[in-house]
Amino acid sequence: MAGDSSSERYRQQRARAVEAAASVFAHKGYHGASTADIAESMGIKQGSLYYYFKSKEEALEEVCLLGLRDYVHRMELIVSNDQPFEARLLAVVQSHLSGYREKNEALKVYNDERLYLPESRRRRLKQQGSHYREMLEGMFRNALEAGVVRRNLDCHFAAQSVIGICNAMGELIVRDPQLDLFELTQKCTDLLLIGLSEH
Repeated sequence: MAGDSSSERYRQQRARAVEAAASVFAHKGYHGASTADIAESMGIKQGSLYYYFKSKEEALEEVCLLGLRDYVHRMELIVSNDQPFEARLLAVVQSHLSGYREKNEALKVYNDERLYLPESRRRRLKQQGSHYREMLEGMFRNALEAGVVRRNLDCHFAAQSVIGICNAMGELIVRDPQLDLFELTQKCTDLLLIGLSEH
């Protein structure tokens, strides 16, 4: 029993360390931050931080994974419900875009700093990103089979396009805090569902 409580305490402390790293990286940037900054924000000695991370690089990887997990989890919930395709697509766009407006420091670090990780450390991030895209592809395939999207739709390209549009609009959201998120979500979804031509 004692072992369980000590491992639970370690898990909680490590989660605190990841959140502290997210906050430091979000405010100072990866290159502007140090492990001493992370330790200081936790109120511990710098040497004690190595109990949770072996390096600043490892801390960045864990922060990026934390930022991605919430996105992926929300996508899992959206694709598993039985709402009509149009409602689920709206939910996907809203979920993706709202991440840029939320005070989610880990997600901000993922968006801004992940490319500083070496290829070997980006592998787990790519797996999560691929899982996200594959779930979206599956949603398009189900819509194709149900006859609610055009028969020649390339589901892989469609999923990549949704992600690309959301990422591009996310940059606008970050730059303009006054931007109406609901209106932008509607416009993006309408463009994806209806296109540009007059019907």
